[in-house]
Amino acid sequence: MRPSILYPLFTPIENLKGIGSKYAKLIKSLCGEKIIDILFHFPTNLIDRSYSPPLRDAQDGKIWTGIVTITEHQKPQSRKQPYRIYCTDGSSELVLIFFKVYADSLAKNYPLGSRRAISGKLEYFNGMWQMSHPDYVVSPEDFSKLATQEAVYPLTAGINNKMLRRLITESLHFLPDLPEWLSATSLGDTEYISFKQAIQRAHSPHRIEDLMPNTAARRRLAYDEILSNQLALALIRQKAKQQLGRSFTGDGHLYQQVISALPFTLTAAQQQALKDIQQDLSQPCKMLRLLQGDVGSGKTVVSLLSMLSVIECGSQAALMAPTEILAKQHYETISTLCQNTGITVDLLTGKLRAKEKREAYARIASGETHIIIGTHALFTEALTFKDLGYVVIDEQHRFGVNQRLSLSAKGASCDVLVMTATPIPRSLLLTAYGDMDYSKIGELPKGRKPTQTVVMNVNKLPDVLSALSRKLAQGTRAYWVCPLVEESEKSDLAAATERYEVLQQYFGPQVGLIHGKMKENEKDAIMDDFKQGKKTLLVATTVIEVGVNVPEATIMIIEHAERFGLAQLHQLRGRIKRGNESGTCILLYSYPVSAVARERMSIMKQTEDGFYIAEKDLELRGGGEILGTRQSGFTQFKLADMAYHTDLLMKARDDVQQILKTDPKLESQRGQALKILLYLFEQDVAIKTYLSG
Repeated sequence: MRPSILYPLFTPIENLKGIGSKYAKLIKSLCGEKIIDILFHFPTNLIDRSYSPPLRDAQDGKIWTGIVTITEHQKPQSRKQPYRIYCTDGSSELVLIFFKVYADSLAKNYPLGSRRAISGKLEYFNGMWQMSHPDYVVSPEDFSKLATQEAVYPLTAGINNKMLRRLITESLHFLPDLPEWLSATSLGDTEYISFKQAIQRAHSPHRIEDLMPNTAARRRLAYDEILSNQLALALIRQKAKQQLGRSFTGDGHLYQQVISALPFTLTAAQQQALKDIQQDLSQPCKMLRLLQGDVGSGKTVVSLLSMLSVIECGSQAALMAPTEILAKQHYETISTLCQNTGITVDLLTGKLRAKEKREAYARIASGETHIIIGTHALFTEALTFKDLGYVVIDEQHRFGVNQRLSLSAKGASCDVLVMTATPIPRSLLLTAYGDMDYSKIGELPKGRKPTQTVVMNVNKLPDVLSALSRKLAQGTRAYWVCPLVEESEKSDLAAATERYEVLQQYFGPQVGLIHGKMKENEKDAIMDDFKQGKKTLLVATTVIEVGVNVPEATIMIIEHAERFGLAQLHQLRGRIKRGNESGTCILLYSYPVSAVARERMSIMKQTEDGFYIAEKDLELRGGGEILGTRQSGFTQFKLADMAYHTDLLMKARDDVQQILKTDPKLESQRGQALKILLYLFEQDVAIKTYLSG
């Protein structure tokens, strides 16, 4: 249960004065549904209302604040004309302009002969000062109440800054005095201000510098949020370590058969990762480990070898992939490696015919199938396993936490391994996967040659086509990636279908097209033609970003490269790093090119190190899109920004380790306050979600 001291902060926003259903809906879409959501909605700019010279000395375009006397009302002769109110500050005349307003309301608010304190933007037009729709109008007695510095907030259509500021001012009255959960050391780093004081300061900036992430108030709040995240993950991990699992220690006969049949030797990094996983599998507690490896580093082989001890013990293993292309890729790789071992492998996808599905379900339920590979089809309630002991999830960030739990729940105390080919910066690793143990394959198989990356303007297209023609004639295969399936009025990007037609005229029937809107059997046919060399140039959208494995493909042309993210460019380039031939990646760009896009393409030229690229990607755009943060289960910070607060993350991790060492059940005075912190940032929801599995 949420502590009662937090009840005011979790009051619905409808409890604020003057917020009807119409505005409540808009505020919810902007901030959230509760008072705390409004309080966590911070200003991003500042308006200076201290400029108040006599009008005769004022400057055009400035925000002016002063007291005026109303001298005349001029009603419009037609709807197209504005309502004008003439006034003076004694030094010069000013006309107030109003569009689409009620004359009665203006007559009431601006009576002839009355004095009013106003604030708004001045414009000099036709030899006269004018101000359209003043931001503020109050009586002279309330002049001192006009803030000289006004915080400006992110807004949405239908909500203005004045309204939002009023709601925030009212929301601040709901803010209780909370017990302190920070240590004296951490408090010292934030000028000893409390959570309440930090919120108040964040909404009352006096200088533009007060809006920066490195102020004491913002760092205090960022640390609170990060601490809640790290504490929640640590508690989950602590709980998981206490959950009884199953110990899988096989006799090694299947392992020896497969390892001896491999056409290559495992790298040292693969061997270490496998050792980590096998150590976990042999323990009596549940395993939850993340295996991170760059594109082409050999994660699939490691996952297969780790499955063998589970199969040797008589249990089943499942591998879940986010797309059918990737699931089929795993199926082909694993089936080939398991030939002549007696291991049976089944592929489950959404397009299986009813009879095929029934037969596969029967084999899985009876235990005849040892390894089950599939997509979301593995989640179906109709599917039952004889004895599912081990679950491997590929490209984990594309699945939500709840999906992961629903699959592992199909077996008794399943061990879980999640894999990703998306290199994850250290800071995101700690916040997104802090509940997991972690292994990294940081080297590529021997024999892999570097890829040359070239950045070219799209006007060099004839040269690219000429060079590509020579390469295709030599038996090379190539990808040509376009961002969209078809042109739209809102976009000037080259469409894949249009590019396909142009390239077909140039190269003939050896050009293929694949995109996300195609039916699965059409995709399969095109991919098979490409793998077999019947098609040598594949025009594609980013559907090929993950999982396509054609070692003969050594050329990657990415059109409108300036529109792609850095991590996505790296993933696409990884498609031509599958064989032992050196590859060429051509990034075609067209103007205009932003500074960030130039930096991305420059980084792609400099390095192939996915982990370095991930860190640079985080610097360039923050953590927002690195892991697909809209997926459920991934932490989206509201107050912390990893571009500025990484040091707080490391500090919070150390703080949490010390907390759990001295007060594992959070029973001390600080421990009780930390429980309030968890509820404040709604980490209790995350904990319940995890532990429900």
